[in-house]
Amino acid sequence: MNPKSLLHYLAAALLLGVYGGQVCPFLDSLTPWQFGLPLGLMFLLLLVIQPLIQRRLESAPPQDWPRLAFKTHLGLFFGASLILGTYNFVVHQFPLGSGAKLLLGFAFFGFFASLDLALDQMGRAARVLEAQGKQLELNQSFSSLPKKLAQVALSSSILIALILFLVINKDLEWLSVQNLERAQAGRSILGEFAFVLFVAILEILNLIHSYGKNLTLFLGNQTRILERVSGGDLGVQVPVVSQDEFGRIADYTNRMITGLRQATFELARTRDVTILSLANLAETRDNETGAHVLRTQRYIKALALNLAKDPEYSAQLGEDVIDLLFKSAPLHDIGKVGIPDAILHKPGKHTDEEFEVMKTHAALGALALEQAVKQLGENSFLGFAKEIALTHHEKWNGSGYPAGLKGLEIPLSGRLMALADVYDALISARVYKPAFSHEKAAQIITEGKGTHFDPQLIEAFLATEDEFKSIARQFGDQHTGG
Repeated sequence: MNPKSLLHYLAAALLLGVYGGQVCPFLDSLTPWQFGLPLGLMFLLLLVIQPLIQRRLESAPPQDWPRLAFKTHLGLFFGASLILGTYNFVVHQFPLGSGAKLLLGFAFFGFFASLDLALDQMGRAARVLEAQGKQLELNQSFSSLPKKLAQVALSSSILIALILFLVINKDLEWLSVQNLERAQAGRSILGEFAFVLFVAILEILNLIHSYGKNLTLFLGNQTRILERVSGGDLGVQVPVVSQDEFGRIADYTNRMITGLRQATFELARTRDVTILSLANLAETRDNETGAHVLRTQRYIKALALNLAKDPEYSAQLGEDVIDLLFKSAPLHDIGKVGIPDAILHKPGKHTDEEFEVMKTHAALGALALEQAVKQLGENSFLGFAKEIALTHHEKWNGSGYPAGLKGLEIPLSGRLMALADVYDALISARVYKPAFSHEKAAQIITEGKGTHFDPQLIEAFLATEDEFKSIARQFGDQHTGG
């Protein structure tokens, strides 16, 4: 049994039993047993059938629970008043006016109880729908919250006014037959007024509390989802769990999130295609193939995923960072577009002077990406791309170029690209050398531990050799060994 139902029905039985006679002189003429026993039996019956009501509610769709709860409980209160009124009419020969007053008393408690229990079911239905991952299909027309609140306020005011009118009418009849001092009579009437208003205020405050709980639930869902969206999570939806303005707000928020997700996806796809196009354009000016771009970015990802298992790097290499490394790696040789063809396409060994020109591609690539940063603003993707372009030819012992960085002075992105780039160059045929096997390339890479390459990356490479060979086969070309 719903604890709220039990509380409302017991409170109504108690207050009607104690105060029912104050609004009707006929009821007041009965002994406590004559009035209280039928009233108690009636409410006991209502409590007994509560499990049946709950089962009826739960057999319906969750979105129907508030409406069914309101109609069912209000109907029970009205039904109970009609049965008691009929009983008093038949057994005690009370006039119909007495039954009408009893009906009004039941309507007072039934109205507030039904509203409160409907609000309780609304919150429960919202939680169930959210747990099931379901969304309501919103109706084209709905009763707005201001209209509902106005109806509740008007109905409450009318009920309270009618109850007070009956109290005044009863008190006037009572005063006509009593010989009391004015002060004593006034205190008695004010006490009755205060009691009625106190009960009415408690009922209204309880409704406000229940509505506030639902309001907190709906706004909490909205705020929680918007916080996640502002953090970049576009795979979420606000639960649409009510046929009112909150449902509309949730629905429009979800449409906005869907639009953002589609726009972000298209933007990311455009970015990725643009990156690969620029990278492949740079590769076409070199003696390498476009598959070099696809292989090296996957080598980097394999190394980074392995390195992320190390507590020293786990915080630095989150899922988002690894994705950015993967996406920005293809731009590592973008600076080659600035190298003269005579040097870039030279089939033989470069002279010292030519090699110095060739080495400028790292700085040229970083400069080009720096210009993009100035135009588009600083962001993680361009930051990684610039780091990789500038530092992927630096060596662990400081003998690399363009800045001669040493050890941990070299950004992790550059250290990762250095190993991936050299490995792919070794297993790929060039005009000046044949393609080496994986075993030969792995030997050369390992010999560079602590001189050319970060020692920890060598360990990561040895742990991912099978992945390197698989990537080389999957994205290989006729000039690739392995």
